[in-house]
Amino acid sequence: MSTTDDYESSNYEYVTARVRSRRSKLFDDDDYRKLVRMGTGEIARFMEESEYEAAMNRLGARHSGGDLIEYALNENLAGHFDDMLRWADGGLYGYIARYLRKFDAWNLKTVLRGLYSGANRATVEDDLIDAGELDEDLLARLLDADSIETVVESLDRTIFGEALAAAMEDYEDVGLLIPLENAIDRTFYEHLMGDLPDDPDRATRLYVEFLEAEIDFRNLRNALRLARSGTDLDPSEYYIEGGQLFDAGEIRQLVANQDQLVERVRESTYGDDLDAALDVLVEADSLVEFEHALDAALLEYADTLSNRYPLSVCPVLSFILAKEREVDNIRAIARGKEAGLSPDEIETELVIL
Repeated sequence: MSTTDDYESSNYEYVTARVRSRRSKLFDDDDYRKLVRMGTGEIARFMEESEYEAAMNRLGARHSGGDLIEYALNENLAGHFDDMLRWADGGLYGYIARYLRKFDAWNLKTVLRGLYSGANRATVEDDLIDAGELDEDLLARLLDADSIETVVESLDRTIFGEALAAAMEDYEDVGLLIPLENAIDRTFYEHLMGDLPDDPDRATRLYVEFLEAEIDFRNLRNALRLARSGTDLDPSEYYIEGGQLFDAGEIRQLVANQDQLVERVRESTYGDDLDAALDVLVEADSLVEFEHALDAALLEYADTLSNRYPLSVCPVLSFILAKEREVDNIRAIARGKEAGLSPDEIETELVIL
């Protein structure tokens, strides 16, 4: 990848202007609080009066209720990402395309979780996101797989194959998906960071700064999950290279002492951004609530970079995270309604800033 030529050939001003326009149309926290008090039909009508109108109308003849909402969410999400790739030129296109491979990782973890939990094929397929680089034929084969072993074997010619095959032994030993999911995440981030230029220009440095934060937050999440898994898995083996907050040796030591881990994060460059999330972890002792707070903190950190560097890749990546959050929140509300959860119970499943 060249540097100066890539920056000069990239259309940052045009793409960031389009992204900011899209960002202004996202649901806000007040919208989510309204939605949790609506029925499924009311949620669908609310969406029909938003940017989801086209998808809701197009899909409404074939689907209804929760299914209609799910399909409209996925179609809308994929449409946004296709638009960004269509708008972008030069190095900016490359940055976006590489980052959108995260949905390959999402789709693979979704298939594995479906098999692990015994979910039916249709339920798993509804959760797949039409983005990334894995083709439809491969995804169909994965959905048809009758075991986790078959999924791993089917991926042997992809970038994920080697790491997943190596993680199978740990998976079989502990009976948890942690080794396989971590292998997917590590592969994604290694490839994302792996072929960037040795002498990066300003655009690439900002891209790296964003990714370093995401890797740091992922390592923090993984460390706490391992600490509470009750297994003897070595945390350093699940460390993702590329972040700045920990090294592999520190992870091994800090996982054994949550108080030290929390203090280490408070003293870091992310201390202010993660202060509220750490309070949730300490006071509620809830990993789920902490992970939601961590997601909110990453969104806020991404917005900080976006505001600091308005003509860069940062506003684009910040929008991708925000759009993911919107889709995840609406999906959680719709599913919570169908499961008969109360508004308060549903709100605990949302990422709200």
